[in-house]
Amino acid sequence: MADLFRKKSIEHLMKEAEPGEHTLKRTLGPWALIAIGIGAIIGAGLFVQTANAAASHAGPAVTIAFVLAGLGCAFAGLCYAEFASIIPIAGSAYTYSYATMGEFVAWIIGWDLVLEYAIGAATVSIAWSEYLNKLLSYFGVEIPYAWCHSPFEHINAVLGSNIAKFPAELASTAKEGMLLLRDDQLASLPANLQGLVETSQGMVNLPALFILLALTLLLIRGMQESAFINGLIVVAKVSVVILFIVLGWSYINPANHAEYIPAATTFTTSDGVAHAFGGFWGIIGAAGVVFFAFIGFDAVSTTAQEAKNPGRDMPIGILGSLAVCTVLYILFAHVLTGVASVEDFRTNGKEASVAFAIQNYMPGYEWLAKGVTVAILAGFSSVILVMLMGQSRVFYSMSRDGLVPKVFSDIHPKFKTPHKSNWIFLAFVGAFAAFVPGSIVGEMTSIGTLFAFMLVCAGVWILRVKHPNLPRKFKTPLVPLVPILGILACGVMIYGLGWTNWMRLLVWLAIGVVVYFVYGIRNSKLGKSH
Repeated sequence: MADLFRKKSIEHLMKEAEPGEHTLKRTLGPWALIAIGIGAIIGAGLFVQTANAAASHAGPAVTIAFVLAGLGCAFAGLCYAEFASIIPIAGSAYTYSYATMGEFVAWIIGWDLVLEYAIGAATVSIAWSEYLNKLLSYFGVEIPYAWCHSPFEHINAVLGSNIAKFPAELASTAKEGMLLLRDDQLASLPANLQGLVETSQGMVNLPALFILLALTLLLIRGMQESAFINGLIVVAKVSVVILFIVLGWSYINPANHAEYIPAATTFTTSDGVAHAFGGFWGIIGAAGVVFFAFIGFDAVSTTAQEAKNPGRDMPIGILGSLAVCTVLYILFAHVLTGVASVEDFRTNGKEASVAFAIQNYMPGYEWLAKGVTVAILAGFSSVILVMLMGQSRVFYSMSRDGLVPKVFSDIHPKFKTPHKSNWIFLAFVGAFAAFVPGSIVGEMTSIGTLFAFMLVCAGVWILRVKHPNLPRKFKTPLVPLVPILGILACGVMIYGLGWTNWMRLLVWLAIGVVVYFVYGIRNSKLGKSH
């Protein structure tokens, strides 16, 4: 049993960081690391999950949810920063856990990080597909519903002059010649009206597959090139976020914020899933959903082996990107929920919610809606890029340790990137992006990341007790208080995500345990050396 918890020594880890033929190339400075963090953070979480959390969980109080999620991330970010300054190795929480809690826990973390990075990339590619359709609509082009949605998704729509035949309370919400109906609304209508509703069924999300392929090719080409393109995109999308906040502030409708914290009720989505809406648990549930918007600062830690001066620059990259994004998030959510209503986010504005809000409630700024759509597409691209990069780096480290097959650590002779790993994860991520709804993969990503954050917080505390004299270029303040607060904050958000997501996490971890005992424990290089 003791072998399950064998640990890598810090000296062993530092030796692995030494340059060689099969190691990654150090090309990233502090500004590039901050840009990587912002590039991964600002994306689908802000532009899609904000409206989703407002519609299904908290209403305008989604801003409070962002504060709670930001606090949880701040505690975890401080712990990540200390680890990254001590252990400048690719692999993020997986590597840190191997040094503090042993191989089995490290395996669980590495397996769990697939939910964060691979499934996260799938979530954002689905959002990218939604906004691509929005952009194409400006030019009178539309990808058929079947070819840009999962087979588990459908839409009930009333088009054109038929809208006038429907009840006023429904018809008044029609926009752009289309009325969208939830399943419960459709079922409550007379049969003659139901016959006027067109139901479209999804088949496969082709645009999501396209963007995953394009960014995989870029990642294989090289880290320096990827970081440069990511930096350009970050400047563009941060500019758009600030522009929306500044211009949208004067269009806030006080009526939309009249009940800032809605009374506690239950809201059932079109796919039949019930959520606590409003009140304390509604806000907690929203915090678990919008937590997805903060995923990315920890992706900086996966690049530790490609940073020029990791001991100094990793804490700057992690905490700097987190601080910038938290402030922007709270302001953005306040403006978005003030400009458009919760009902908008539940129906017509469900997809491409930001562009919808601008087009319908900010007259004269239609050009901004188009600019937002372009910038969001570019922004989503940078998020997917960093998520795919993070995933390949985690499995690179696991492969170097023998816990997953060698193919994941094979380095391209010219580009010095784990090219085979990139291709494998393209197939895996592509399957989720093409065939699974975005709401499901988004919440899977959140719960997987929260679990990883809890173990990182615990790891810093353990390392302080067992190795108090280890050189630390950055120290987490108030240990053990900060790690404990991080564990509690993440635990509360996991609770708020509900039992369906707990079950998904447990099933995924159970599969991982089987894989470890079938393959990992038998091929562990650390185990063979003992």
